[in-house]
Amino acid sequence: MSEIELLDDDGLRIIRLNRPEKKNALTRAMYAGMRDALREAAEKPSVRAVLLTGGTECFTSGNDVGDFRTRSATPDDSVPTPARDFLYALRDCPKPVVAAVAGYAIGIGTTLLLHCDLVYAAENAVFRMPFVDLGLCPEGGSSLLVPQRAGQLMANELLMLGEAFTPGMAVMAGIANMVLPVDGLMPHALGVARKLAAKPPAALAATKRLLRKPGAAELDAHMSAEFAKFSELLRGPEAAEAVAAFQEKRKPDFTRFLAAE
Repeated sequence: MSEIELLDDDGLRIIRLNRPEKKNALTRAMYAGMRDALREAAEKPSVRAVLLTGGTECFTSGNDVGDFRTRSATPDDSVPTPARDFLYALRDCPKPVVAAVAGYAIGIGTTLLLHCDLVYAAENAVFRMPFVDLGLCPEGGSSLLVPQRAGQLMANELLMLGEAFTPGMAVMAGIANMVLPVDGLMPHALGVARKLAAKPPAALAATKRLLRKPGAAELDAHMSAEFAKFSELLRGPEAAEAVAAFQEKRKPDFTRFLAAE
C-alpha cells in the first residue's frame, strides 16, 4: 500500500496521504512522492487541476518523529531536502491546487495550505503551528503570509503561542475558505477541483500567475531565510530537548536555556 496515492481522473490529479496508522505523519519519502507528483502535474498537459487530501479522518499530524532530526538538519543549507522541495513545488505549481482538510493539520500540515489556491476544512479539522514549542521557527513562508492574511496580532497568537485552533479561526485567519460537514468535505472539494479542471487552462494559469506576482520576490527571500534559520535551530539544543521529551513521554524543560538577546 502506497503512502502517497495518486489518481488522475478527467483532468484532475488527486494526491492523497495514506498513512492512517501514523496519522499521515510525513516522512522524507512521502515529501519526495508529493514533490514528484506536483512536478509531474505541472508538466503534464492532461492534468488541469490538483486536489490534495488526507481523507476524512486526518490530513497530516506533521513530521514523522523518526525523520524529524534529519529533515532539514544538513550542514549545508543550500542542499535541497524533500520537504523543502515539496513546498517549492507546491508554491510554484502553475495548475490550481485545492486542499481538503479533515482531522489534524499540524505544523507543515497547516503551513502548506498557505500555498494552495483553495482550502476547504471539515468541522473536525484541528489546525496548529507549534514550531516554537519544538524549539524551531516558522517555515514555508508562514511568518510572512500569516501576518499578511490574518493581521499581526492573530499571527502572533497562532505562531508564538502555537496552540490548536478551530476551522472557523482558520477561515478568519485566511488559511481556509470554508468549513463543511465531514461527510460533505470531499464531495465539495472534488466539485470545486473539477470546475477548475474544466476551465480554459491558459487563462486560468495566467490568472493564478498574476494573482501571485505581487510579493513573489519577497516571499522567495523570506522562505530562504526561514529555511536557513529552521535548519540552524533544528540542529540546536532546544529542538533536541523537544524531541527527547516527546520520545520519553515527558514535558520538555526549556528553563536551562538563556533568553536570546
